Amino acid sequence: MITALTATRQRVLALLGRLSMYRLVLLSLVALAISAAVLSIFGLVTPSPIALLVSFVVLVVAVAAVDALAQRILRLPWRVESSIVTALILLFVLQPGLDLTTIGTLAAAGALASISKYLIAWRGRHILNPAAFGATVVTLLGVGTFSSWWVGTPVLFVPVVVLGLLVLWRTEKVQIVLVFLVIAIGVSLLRQFVQSSSAGLEFSAGSALTFALLQSPYFFLGAFMLSEPLTLPPRRWQQFAVAALVGILVGWPISLGIITLGQERALLIGNLLAFGFALRGAVSLTLDKRVLVTPTVQELTFTTGSPLRFRPGQYLELDVPHRRPDARGTRREFSIVSAPSDLPTLRVAYKLGDAQHPSSYKRALAEAAPGTRLAVTGTWGDFVLPRAEVPVLLVAAGIGVTPFVSQLRELQAAGEARDVVLVYVASGPDELAFRDELAATGVPVVVVTPGSPGELPANWSWAGGERLDARGLERLVPDIAARHAFISGPPRLIADLAPALQKARALTTDAFAGY
Repeated sequence: MITALTATRQRVLALLGRLSMYRLVLLSLVALAISAAVLSIFGLVTPSPIALLVSFVVLVVAVAAVDALAQRILRLPWRVESSIVTALILLFVLQPGLDLTTIGTLAAAGALASISKYLIAWRGRHILNPAAFGATVVTLLGVGTFSSWWVGTPVLFVPVVVLGLLVLWRTEKVQIVLVFLVIAIGVSLLRQFVQSSSAGLEFSAGSALTFALLQSPYFFLGAFMLSEPLTLPPRRWQQFAVAALVGILVGWPISLGIITLGQERALLIGNLLAFGFALRGAVSLTLDKRVLVTPTVQELTFTTGSPLRFRPGQYLELDVPHRRPDARGTRREFSIVSAPSDLPTLRVAYKLGDAQHPSSYKRALAEAAPGTRLAVTGTWGDFVLPRAEVPVLLVAAGIGVTPFVSQLRELQAAGEARDVVLVYVASGPDELAFRDELAATGVPVVVVTPGSPGELPANWSWAGGERLDARGLERLVPDIAARHAFISGPPRLIADLAPALQKARALTTDAFAGY
């Protein structure tokens, strides 16, 4: 059962990987807004169709105008998608309306949300969720619109869950949001029980659970706001801690005088905890050179302009602004090739792909000349080797070898000996990237290529020309049950190897769908 779920998950991820996470969030929110508009025609949601339309237009104009002005002043490219996403989230959080006071405060909320991205920021990264900040300020003012969270209604439950799961699956934040939901719902049930008992009323667990599931905005908050990568800390345990804190505060809102820590204010407190976990921000990079390491893989070498912290195996998000970005946007994630001990030199690599129809991002990255300044918007990930002396199996497919190069180089630099076996799958002998660096580490490597790779370094062997499957992996690594397995490659390969990988002592995956 677990194997089937893993395989299904990786195939869905391969499909969703055709869109950037930012574009997927935008399309999901647009689909949700269309659903709400249709339901409003039949009177199934509180706002009227015209109120939804007018409120959305006001929010988009306010957010986009401030974003455009701020980014012009700061000489940044205007990202209209980000503006629309912020406006859509505010549309579902705030109460739409047609009177001038409501329209004015909606505009103020949008402007404040946008301003917070630039003023409440640390080294180029906003600290607080913009929509939550804008909604909090106008709600506390007590004039015009307010945080009604009208999206938390039974008729929108299914669209929110389905679209939210697509986003969470793509961003790999399902477990984080699940922890938030379990805690928020559990605390909400406890609160309702305590309040009913104090008032001498009968407590109905079924009714309380139904209310928490169908008539609360928990799912929307978790999927579209809590999961925002820019306001989450880099490590998974830290993300769980933030999710738990927000869940507690959401489930049992605390009153502080005239202020109640409702959903959006609970999220802001979680944002502050995340900021405390990792005081990080955008780091400037200067491109030094580019080198073809295989016929289809190019390595970029940068010099960091300020301190950058990461652990071997983690990835970074590289922002390459360019005109007319396609559906994948202007940001991509790259596993880091270099080791922390190599800093201030930083290396990443990527597959060149289709030269005739490259993505707009790859085209812009290919046009970047030495001396070009780009920005790393953050480092994330838990694809790191266990601290204990646990035997390790590394399975890499093509460009998926990059995090393992970083890990093995760092082990070599530290003089640390580990029981490590690397299974390296490539489309041909000439596609074995970073061969010399891997050989220098002395780690045993099993090469899986269609054709013979010829003479191999010491401790390297060729598994033959057959396509690697689950049985083949078990044959190559008979002690897989004793090892912590790490696999980095396309989701389809992970799905194919799932039956063998599930037998490992532990499994950590790093799937990618291309750039």
